[in-house]
Amino acid sequence: MTALPHSAFFDSAQSFAMIRGGKIAMAILGAMEVSESGDLANWMIPGKLVKGMGGAMDLVAGVKRVVVVMDHTNKAGESKILKACTLPLTGQGVVDRIVTNLGVLDVVEGGLKLVERADGITDSELRRATEATIVD
Repeated sequence: MTALPHSAFFDSAQSFAMIRGGKIAMAILGAMEVSESGDLANWMIPGKLVKGMGGAMDLVAGVKRVVVVMDHTNKAGESKILKACTLPLTGQGVVDRIVTNLGVLDVVEGGLKLVERADGITDSELRRATEATIVD
């Protein structure tokens, strides 16, 4: 790793003070599920070992914009972009943009708006892999 001019280093306590103080403009994080209304589930799967919720709840509550980067489907090929999350929520209505291996979707009134498809992915392939409502 190389530190660029104007780089800053700080500890966990300072980072959470910035997050909780509303000083962070955007958070980029992973997810297990996202709903069409921007709900985020990314901290536990019931019945599995849980190490703790970490800082994701603080992040999504304390930033102005949340971008999720994730696989579009699970290992069984089922959509992880749903009408409603089935896993415990990290935050309600917090996600602004979803970036997946199939495309980019924005959370808008009434569902998700397709911003861009990945190379080689058709509109119908992306829609088949998405349970959530895609609005035009």
